[in-house]
Amino acid sequence: MATEAKAAGAKTVDAKTVSAPFDRAGFLDGIADPLRREEADRLLTIFAEVTGYPPRLWGGSMVGFGRYAYRYDSGHSGESLATGFAPRKAELSVYILPGYADFGDILARLGPHRVGKACLYLKRLDRVDEGALRELIRAGLDDLAMRWRVLPE
Repeated sequence: MATEAKAAGAKTVDAKTVSAPFDRAGFLDGIADPLRREEADRLLTIFAEVTGYPPRLWGGSMVGFGRYAYRYDSGHSGESLATGFAPRKAELSVYILPGYADFGDILARLGPHRVGKACLYLKRLDRVDEGALRELIRAGLDDLAMRWRVLPE
C-alpha cells in the first residue's frame, strides 16, 4: 500500500528501485480525488492489457509493469520498472523508458501532454487518444527491450 510503504521509510532515493506486491483495491482507495482514482483504475487496465505483466508498486506511489536491471559505463547500476504510471495530484505521470526520441508521430496523435526525460505528463486521461497511448506504451517497452532485458515481474 502506498501510504504504508511511505510510513515504513520507503521515501528515500533508493526506494524508487524497490518494488513490492501490488494491492489494487488498497492503492485505489489511497487516491483521494475520485476522478484521479477513476483514471488510475483505467490506467491499471490499459497497462496490464498492453504489457501482459502484473502490476508492482515501486517507491510507494508508482505502479510498474515489468522491470529491468541496468548498469551504465560509469558503474552505476540498479533496477527499475519497465513502464508504468503514478497518479499525482496535479497530473498523471506515465513512465515510458528510456525516452521519446523515435515516438514523435505517436505523441502528435496523443493529445494534450508534456514530456520530461522519461515521463509523459497528462492532466486528464479523457483528453488523450487511448489508442495512441497504448501504442506509445508498447513502443516504449519494445525500445527498452532492445537495450536491456525486460522481465515480467
